[in-house]
Amino acid sequence: MTASDSRRYDVVIVGGGHNALVSAAYLARAGRRVVVIERSDAVGGSAVSERPWAGVDARLSRYSYLVSLLPQQIIDDLGLRLELRRRRYSSYTPDPTDPTRGILVDTHDAEATAASFARTTGDAAEAERFAAFGDRLAPVARAVFPTMTEPLPTADEVRERVGDDELWDALTTRPLGDLLRSSFDSDLVRGIALTDGLIGTFASSDDPSLAQNRCFLYHVIGGGTGDWDVPVGGMGAVTAELERAAREAGAEIVTGVEVVSISPDGDVHTLTDRSEVFHGDLVLSGVGRAVLERLLAAGGAATTGADEPEGAQVKVNMLLSRLPRLRDESVTPQAAFSGTFHVNQTMTQLDAAHAAASGGLIPEPLPVEISCHSLTDPSILGDELRASGAQTLTMFGLQVPHRLIDDTDAVAAGARLLAAAQASLDSVLAEPLRDCILRAPDGRLCIEARTTRDLEESLNMIGGDIFHGALSWPWLSAPADSPADRWGVATPHARVLLCGSSAQRGGAVSGIGGQNAAMAALEILGR
Repeated sequence: MTASDSRRYDVVIVGGGHNALVSAAYLARAGRRVVVIERSDAVGGSAVSERPWAGVDARLSRYSYLVSLLPQQIIDDLGLRLELRRRRYSSYTPDPTDPTRGILVDTHDAEATAASFARTTGDAAEAERFAAFGDRLAPVARAVFPTMTEPLPTADEVRERVGDDELWDALTTRPLGDLLRSSFDSDLVRGIALTDGLIGTFASSDDPSLAQNRCFLYHVIGGGTGDWDVPVGGMGAVTAELERAAREAGAEIVTGVEVVSISPDGDVHTLTDRSEVFHGDLVLSGVGRAVLERLLAAGGAATTGADEPEGAQVKVNMLLSRLPRLRDESVTPQAAFSGTFHVNQTMTQLDAAHAAASGGLIPEPLPVEISCHSLTDPSILGDELRASGAQTLTMFGLQVPHRLIDDTDAVAAGARLLAAAQASLDSVLAEPLRDCILRAPDGRLCIEARTTRDLEESLNMIGGDIFHGALSWPWLSAPADSPADRWGVATPHARVLLCGSSAQRGGAVSGIGGQNAAMAALEILGR
């Protein structure tokens, strides 16, 4: 079929995730004719809010749930009306060997934070080391984050901006475990820091690939401070604003339409009630690199044969009638759950979990971290739920690679992971978590596990990889010539660019991949 004039665009964007909407908004605001094609009935991808339980008025951020990497520049450029709230408590970490004590990091009370470190670790100086570590990383965040919406700098340029060669080498050339062992004396505190390197990433502290280092870097540079914020209204509010900005700028958004092939010359074939072809001078891919490769192969292009990605997490969503009581009576549940609640995440436990999963076993105990969106933003709950004292809870399990459930019964595997996550959290609670879980009108408990298999099937994320593939360093080894290379969005085909999490600076809910692709596209189209 030949593309008709009515289906010709400057840019065709495949996939309607948040990055695709960012690209569409920028391009449409620049006067380009752009269309977004999404296979689902709604846009947003993983950045959505949903009601998982019938008859329950709670809109949960079902997949992604916090915002750190979304630059203020993108918010300002696109006129987004978003409220991101900072959490007072950064984290709470009970001691797995004695859950009656734990470390509470209170950003408003340094003395209370120091006291909790001393009480839990037995070392008053460990709080000073923790604060010093944050201070040492601060220049990295300030140096790297502003470059994320600019053409890629070189590694030498970033190194010079950081101004700490010893730290630079520790972060970029040696496994993260070395830096953590030299920075802290406590296995528990080392684990608190290491978790930032393992979100959605299957690695040990000493993994020679440095996958954990790259993940760690992305987690500590957000906003130039490393803070993680709660989006008021849930992740769906972020998507809604991006969709509004794109539509108001003139972008066309088509949902419920599946792309079946992409040709290197810009033809995007879709399958609905009848086949259609959307032709773009450029095609931007908001889907994962592995999905793009399949679509290009279907369009007659040669493939690279790259390894398929593998996610390494399970996400548990739940609605509680109230927060559970802790075994640590010195900390209120409201304080513990409003930040990131780390359970069974010493560095030794995290490495042991990696070893167990590498051997085909679900880690025991499963390292998990928990947060409560509704403590910071109660608007996601209906009036009756808020009045009753109900709270949402998100539990994120680490070191569970897709291979653990890839060849098994998905329902049974999900049930096993859910049981492992509940057992892990129960180990530090003064009462069973199950006793606090609300029941829906149909009698079912308001709790669900979203595994890598679920992400693959519902969001088309191959291997359930939330980053669409391994994260990359956000810089170049040497200056690049082409716009696509300078912005980190190149593919082997000149007319096809990456605009999603597979872009060089993609990953998380940031919009950076979308902004980078739009800037590269405008340079190319301008020529």
